[in-house]
Amino acid sequence: MVLVLLEHKDGEIKKSSKEAASFAADLAMSTGEKAVGLIAGGATNSNELGALGIEEIFEFEAADYLDSQQWTQVIEQAYQKLQPTFIVLSNNSLGKSIGGRIAVRLNKGLISNVIQFKSEESKPIFRKSVYSGKAFAWYAFQSNEGIISVMPHGYGVFPNKNKQVTASKIDISIPSGNVKLKERNLLKGKTPLTEADIVVSAGRGLKDPSNWKMIEELADLLNAATACSRPVADAGWRPHYEHVGQTGIAIRPNVYIAIGISGAIQHLAGVNNSKNIVVINKDPEAPFFKAADYGICGDLFEIIPKLNEALRRAK
Repeated sequence: MVLVLLEHKDGEIKKSSKEAASFAADLAMSTGEKAVGLIAGGATNSNELGALGIEEIFEFEAADYLDSQQWTQVIEQAYQKLQPTFIVLSNNSLGKSIGGRIAVRLNKGLISNVIQFKSEESKPIFRKSVYSGKAFAWYAFQSNEGIISVMPHGYGVFPNKNKQVTASKIDISIPSGNVKLKERNLLKGKTPLTEADIVVSAGRGLKDPSNWKMIEELADLLNAATACSRPVADAGWRPHYEHVGQTGIAIRPNVYIAIGISGAIQHLAGVNNSKNIVVINKDPEAPFFKAADYGICGDLFEIIPKLNEALRRAK
């Protein structure tokens, strides 16, 4: 059995969890096992999981918020009841915070940020990026069981399995948490950075926070999320949850548009796994051009308004 943790927001299963579910189903198929999901409460679109290859969902009652220690104990209890060979998580903020905890509690190995797997001598081996995305390496579990976290936007969603998914209740005792939630403010109507297909990002080249309107307009026209470099977040121009890079959020969108960002190694470490990188910068020596798939060397204050106008006309 391969068990995948499913997260949902407002009753809708998150895209990162769908990717993890696709990975779990393909892994289960390769090892001749059954792919099952674990979810708190339930989700309105859980029927979609059958197409991804999940055959059974185990639901348990839980409060709206569980901290990392609570999640760790929930998954430990699920493991004791179901005895899966592999546990699959998304390598998002939750997966990063609980993956190591679960590995220690269960005395299992952990391979994080996985993007691919293949069978070698009837044993799955897992591919992940190393050295801040500069290389790839293959890993395997000695015992042929363990915990895997899947890189968001790293594997894909493959709704072609045609499985009939069933829902079952699982008895999980929720431990009391050490973290007390006093207030929760959620952004509405915005795609999380880690799940966005297109990200429009800008840096100090914008010169002033008042110039961010053209970036937000471009993002709206492209149905994209906005991001920024660390100096911009540190200066208070943009919220810190938009900061991408080695010390911020690591993302892997289909398209990453970097505007007025030089491309220091710390920033590249968080975005160089993007499938397509577009750089707009007036400095022809900017390091970002070496990592770019497409580049425009010019004044962003001339280019972005023209790009926005062209997109408006196209729409």
